[in-house]
Amino acid sequence: MKRINKPQDLGKRSLAMHRTHRGKIGIVGKVPLKDRADLALAYTPGVAAVCQAIAQDARRADVLTWRGNTVAVVSDGSAVLGLGNIGPAAALPVMEGKSLIFKHFTDIDAVPIVLATQDVDEIVRTVELLAPSFGAIQLEDISAPRCFEIEHRLSQSLSIPVMHDDQHGTAIVALAGLLNAMKVTKRKDRAALRIVMNGAGAAGIAIARLLHLSGFKDITVCDTKGAIWSGRTDLTGMKAELSAFTNHTHRQGPLADIVPNADVFIGVSAAEMLTPDMVRRMAPQPIVFALANPVPEILPDLARAAGAAVVATGRSDFPNQINNALVYPGLFRGMLDHHVSKVTDAIKLHAAETLARFVREPKPDHILPTIFEKGLHQAIARSVRRT
Repeated sequence: MKRINKPQDLGKRSLAMHRTHRGKIGIVGKVPLKDRADLALAYTPGVAAVCQAIAQDARRADVLTWRGNTVAVVSDGSAVLGLGNIGPAAALPVMEGKSLIFKHFTDIDAVPIVLATQDVDEIVRTVELLAPSFGAIQLEDISAPRCFEIEHRLSQSLSIPVMHDDQHGTAIVALAGLLNAMKVTKRKDRAALRIVMNGAGAAGIAIARLLHLSGFKDITVCDTKGAIWSGRTDLTGMKAELSAFTNHTHRQGPLADIVPNADVFIGVSAAEMLTPDMVRRMAPQPIVFALANPVPEILPDLARAAGAAVVATGRSDFPNQINNALVYPGLFRGMLDHHVSKVTDAIKLHAAETLARFVREPKPDHILPTIFEKGLHQAIARSVRRT
């Protein structure tokens, strides 16, 4: 399969673009500031009336300031794309990119905030102190297991939506893609589908949990030590919770021993973890989601040659990209518009179903829309209202 661009060419062009524009986003005023009369309205003395109105009812800040249309995109730079722990300054270009996507597709003003700490308590307290300026918080590129505690504590302490996109955005899109892959391969019974996952980090745990909530019951997750099951004595934290609703038959051993006869493989792990021979030993018409970036668990050409009926990756230069940007702009648009205070499981499940239905006739190379398809983000936003 021909790739769209060579990585080195893209890298050079991207560096040139960022250098030319000094980043990707900026602040643009919404009202004119031509003379003293404009200044009196926008600033003192006119702004005092606005301040007093909000002091009397803090909820009015959502309509009198930018807060009701603003998201903080927060990272500590500890798990950036496929680059790892590269720190806050190096994470800033990614957070700017997220902010640009918010603005372009749903007109949300998103502000990249990178923090010079990887201490859980400091991150939580900092975001809590910043929260009055924003209508929602998107956590981004924070490593596991700290990301679980950070999201949980902020969701409990704040009255605005808090979502770790690497977990839940990825899970929503993976679920939508799997629903359409089932249509392509003529599978109908979610409970009977045998799913094997490789990778028990933030995205892997979130995908497994959302699949389980949506009706998939036969899920086995592998980590670097093999299949996770309730009898393993080394499980702590989220992996222990994972063992409570996965691998009920107590399969044990490495991935190579677990994947035979599986209907679905979902990888959120590392390059080349799935071999063509493993794909050949899966059930007929297997579904392969190889989501590791930048190099997937198996390249699409190799997976198809080994018999895979549907192949998805996390990359934009192959068909069927599992890209959380398909869902988060519309999801936050809907949550801001409908004054949602918590990101519930129902919201995520509705978004996944809506995303899947957006593709009217799924095909092996088209199980998901692209981010540029007209009406996509508005449909996701409407799914929040229905919830």
